[in-house]
Amino acid sequence: MSKNKHTSIGQEGVFDARRLGVPKMILLGMQHTFAMFGATVLVPIMTGLNVSTTLLMAGLGTLLFHLVTKGKVPAFLGSSFAFLGGYAAVAPMLLDANGEATIANAEMLPYACGGVLVAGLVYILMAGIISVCGVSAIMKLFPPVVTGPIIISIGLILAPTAISSASQNWALALIALGVIVVCNIWGKGMVKIVPILIGIFVSYLAAILMGEVDFAAIAQADLLAPAPIALPKFSVSACVSIVPIALATMMEHIGDMAAISATTGRNYLNDPGLNRTLMGDGLATCLSALGGGPANTTYGENTGVLALTRVYDPRVMRIAAVFAILLSFLPKFGAVIETIPSAIIGGVSFMLYGMISAIGVRNVVENKVDFTQSRNLIIAAVILVSALGFSSTGGITFSLPGGVTLNLSGLAIAAIAGILLNMIIPGNDYEFESKEEPIVIDMEDK
Repeated sequence: MSKNKHTSIGQEGVFDARRLGVPKMILLGMQHTFAMFGATVLVPIMTGLNVSTTLLMAGLGTLLFHLVTKGKVPAFLGSSFAFLGGYAAVAPMLLDANGEATIANAEMLPYACGGVLVAGLVYILMAGIISVCGVSAIMKLFPPVVTGPIIISIGLILAPTAISSASQNWALALIALGVIVVCNIWGKGMVKIVPILIGIFVSYLAAILMGEVDFAAIAQADLLAPAPIALPKFSVSACVSIVPIALATMMEHIGDMAAISATTGRNYLNDPGLNRTLMGDGLATCLSALGGGPANTTYGENTGVLALTRVYDPRVMRIAAVFAILLSFLPKFGAVIETIPSAIIGGVSFMLYGMISAIGVRNVVENKVDFTQSRNLIIAAVILVSALGFSSTGGITFSLPGGVTLNLSGLAIAAIAGILLNMIIPGNDYEFESKEEPIVIDMEDK
């Protein structure tokens, strides 16, 4: 194969951002922080957990993940939405004087965190099983005909969120989107690799001029304050309600790792290995729960940033993690970020979520999945319809003994359906193996 352009599963990119210089690396890290911020703080707002604690645990969890994965995987870990149903079952928000569920359930939240901690231990157990059985045996269940449509589904499932946010002010959303496109296509040097940061800055200035920014929260926020730490508590009922969710999120984790691998062209499922990435995710979730934070998970938003900027150095993610930790001690600066209108986030997400789906399409194409075969068409069709269809209806809820309910997300259902069909329908000849390394290209040559 010719190596003058790119490998079969990757694209040209920067794997060592140090050549760009420290100031540029810091800007790249900030860009990833902005990308993850909105979704990460939304989970504590919806569950009653503390925002500062969530940011602290996202940063620490990301650093722990990088330690476990030998610093090889360019992933950021933020708050997981998959566990929202578990929090609602164990620690539902309490009603305020107006009858609205806005008060944190301080009594039951520690028990929900205890359930999340045990769920993290399930990740670690599965990582141990993979270490014994080998990643090849596990990945036999996840050929490109399964992982490709799952990656496509991740972006498409998130798409309505982008539209919903953007629709609050289409002018701001289009300004953010337009600036990102212009910077990425026609920009030179640093402008080309921090288009999201520039897009947010320009559209935020426009929002100020349009009177769309409320600065009240900034004035009320403290300048400096440590994030509160709350130890978890344990009960059988809470664990039974939350732990089964880990079975679904582990499948989502594999999809996320496949997406990052497809984006960068490096097979992270093989090196450092799925066992290490699962272990890192599980330990990050356990750490977060120990401090009173939500479950952590690899973030698709940051994968979209990777695809857009083509800077794949994990060091940049670690810089973003440090920013998240600093933000947890700087409530006022966090309040500044929270004043960014959701329409701007929608405009940014418009690009990032589309990038994720495009990565899935590329994964299918570059792995030469043959859709003239009926088995491949059937598997892809069922995955796509299951992911999008069940996500639109809230997934499937099962009643377990003891009045406990278990909810499977659309993505989890799609993964299960894809795995089962791939096992049942004859013709699965996929062999998981190491892929060739991509070429490292200096952005200054572009």
